[in-house]
Amino acid sequence: MDRSILIKKYFEEKKFVDSNIQSFNNFLDKGMQVVIEENKEAEPAIIPHNIEKFKIRFGRITVGKPEITEADGSKRPIYPMEARLRKISYYAPIYLEVSTYINDVQRESFVAEVGKMPIMLKSKYCNLNSLSREDLIKRGEDPTDPGGYFIINGTERVVVNIEDLAANNFMVEAKDGEVSGRFFASQGSYKIPHTFERKKDGLYYMTFTRVKNMPVVVVLKALGLTKDEEIMRAISDEKNYEEVVLNLLEFVDIKTQEDAVDYISKRVGIAQAKEVRMERTKEILDKYLFPNILSGPGSNVIKAKNLAKMLKKFIDVRNEARFSDDKDHYMNKRLRLSGDLIIELFRTNFKILVGDILYNFQRIIKRGKLPSIRVIIRDKLLTSRLYSAMATGEWVGGRQGVSQRMDRNNFLAMISHLQKVVSPLSSSQENFEARALHCTHIGRLCPTETPEGTNIGLRKNLAMLCSISQAADDTEVLEKVKNLGLKEA
Repeated sequence: MDRSILIKKYFEEKKFVDSNIQSFNNFLDKGMQVVIEENKEAEPAIIPHNIEKFKIRFGRITVGKPEITEADGSKRPIYPMEARLRKISYYAPIYLEVSTYINDVQRESFVAEVGKMPIMLKSKYCNLNSLSREDLIKRGEDPTDPGGYFIINGTERVVVNIEDLAANNFMVEAKDGEVSGRFFASQGSYKIPHTFERKKDGLYYMTFTRVKNMPVVVVLKALGLTKDEEIMRAISDEKNYEEVVLNLLEFVDIKTQEDAVDYISKRVGIAQAKEVRMERTKEILDKYLFPNILSGPGSNVIKAKNLAKMLKKFIDVRNEARFSDDKDHYMNKRLRLSGDLIIELFRTNFKILVGDILYNFQRIIKRGKLPSIRVIIRDKLLTSRLYSAMATGEWVGGRQGVSQRMDRNNFLAMISHLQKVVSPLSSSQENFEARALHCTHIGRLCPTETPEGTNIGLRKNLAMLCSISQAADDTEVLEKVKNLGLKEA
């Protein structure tokens, strides 16, 4: 059988970088708006004396097509070849709806340009999108160039795919007789590690943010499961979990939710009056314990049920009633494409922009004036910060080398660079299992293309016919599964 026919047919419809382009399109269509929804209101701390309430609201965000502003102030569309030759960036303006409210009455509403967004070549918003082969040649472009990269100050930059452990996925590992559980709770800007362990005293403990080594039973009681019978039933109806009884007996004195919250507040070390201490602890449990479960009425019950199921899995792995998880299995990993990485960058820098708007507003208020928000938006702030990260590769969270100068030695080197997958693990440590070829890599990652030396197995490349599905919205998936007959326990 001639396999070249299959490969030829595949590439007639798809490109090597299709998944990356789709990821960037999703970021522009949905991701940016999600960030605005997370920060949709801002209230200055200092307002004029004659005003009770002042609010700034952010609405719809849109991105234009790549354009250039000439020295005389005129604007016109720009194509990538001109950006390369003139050593400028290939970007598009970002427009945001801003409105201000004084005592809940609208004062002004306008659409402002808040910055410039680097545009990925051949993406939905690129001027090359849907051009024919002849038109591409006229514009000075190579018609076989796949796109999927950016042009920053005339330099072609690639945002490299990063391999990461899947968020919101509880994993229990058994190593040298020791069992440990890990759960990365991710929601918006939060990504909080939760760890589980059983100590020599036979009690189960969990750790998250400021709450260190807290007995799991106490956390369950603080979430509202106060009766021992409720806790046992939430874990399992089977009788194989007698060791939980030891944990329940240890904390039999904690009879109410308030007692459990007070116990946690004392262990955390919040040295304030009881009411304030309790309130702060409730806030910690609400915000930082499983932030992926959105807070609201009934959320504590859902958190408690999830925590009980995690405890059940942990006990099962300890008792060898269940296999431990393999963190190198590709089911437990996710690839973070350019759209996912740029949303992180945009989220951090949009918060800085909002902070800057509030700072400038308050500074002018101190002078006794009430300024228009339109005047105090510094569009260069967001632009320069996005560009700085893209040009240097220094990303939020201290990660380096996320954006790299594209390898243009030859066509295959370019394709290889666009398909690169990088592990966040340090190359100076052994990490033998992470470097080894796993059977789940077959058809997804190339088994031979990896560098020799310290980076072996940590720098990988996508397989030729690999395509990556985009992240689905959790609520949509849940609704569909409920329609198929899923019932809440």
